[in-house]
Amino acid sequence: MSSIELLQRQIHTAQDLQAVVKMMKVLAALNIHQYQQAVASLAEYNRTIEMGLHVVLKAAHTHDASLQHDNGDGFNTYSPSLSSDLGRCGVIIFGSEQGMCGQFNEQISHYAIAELEKLKLSPEHLAIFAVGSRLISHLETAGYGIEQTFAMPGSLAGITSMVQEILPHIARWRDSEALLRSAEREQIGQITLFYNHLHSNTLWEPYKLQLLPLDGQWLQHIESQEWRSRTLPTFTMPSDVLVASLLRQYFFILLYRAFGESLAGENASRLASMQVAEKNIEERLTEFTSQFQQKRQTAITDELLEIISAFELSH
Repeated sequence: MSSIELLQRQIHTAQDLQAVVKMMKVLAALNIHQYQQAVASLAEYNRTIEMGLHVVLKAAHTHDASLQHDNGDGFNTYSPSLSSDLGRCGVIIFGSEQGMCGQFNEQISHYAIAELEKLKLSPEHLAIFAVGSRLISHLETAGYGIEQTFAMPGSLAGITSMVQEILPHIARWRDSEALLRSAEREQIGQITLFYNHLHSNTLWEPYKLQLLPLDGQWLQHIESQEWRSRTLPTFTMPSDVLVASLLRQYFFILLYRAFGESLAGENASRLASMQVAEKNIEERLTEFTSQFQQKRQTAITDELLEIISAFELSH
């Protein structure tokens, strides 16, 4: 194969790659938008849950009376106070299932590991859930065992089912009877989420969110809010059952938001990677095109010289 034919093949290959990269950029940008929209849509739902908690807290006149009853479903003993002895610590880290997203998984892994090292917990006092298979190697290399892994959904439609799959595990972490059956010594007293939080279409940063214990200041803020009408709604079910139901929905919102923001961050990282790849391809394509034109011009010149030489020899 001549050098000109080789350059032609390289140009065609670069052009094909350029088309693929441009398509991936478009898809990443569209995904970012839809995940951002999904996260934003949670605001009103979250407001409704907070209004429900406001009603219960006002009716009970105290946080502890409503938030420390055992409902038998694992969503119990949600004390708003912070204790120095929280038992075992549950951690859920969100990464990616797919590649080509730069340092996305490395960044959240390093951040989560650095935060866990500050706790100075022994392995038996730490339970880790990894969401996204590409996180596993980073955590295991750092010496952290993973209790369970979950697949990161590849689309917006899959988030709800994944949240519903994780919620029962969180309930079991808090279920005393389940802990006894599994021979666990201590209940999970603290649950923390780690995920990449999106700032713009190409900027994100690691983020930590404490799921449990509940923030006492947050509860006080909810109770102190003014009700829009003159009278509070009433409820007939036991307050502890209602609170447990509201908290399940609240945790659903937090987990859904973590999935949505992590997926948005993943696509932002992929968009940034594709922008770098596109720039590199354009540079290589310019180089190949320049070389091809030079070699083609040289070949044309050589052909002309041969024709002129043959003409001069014939005369």
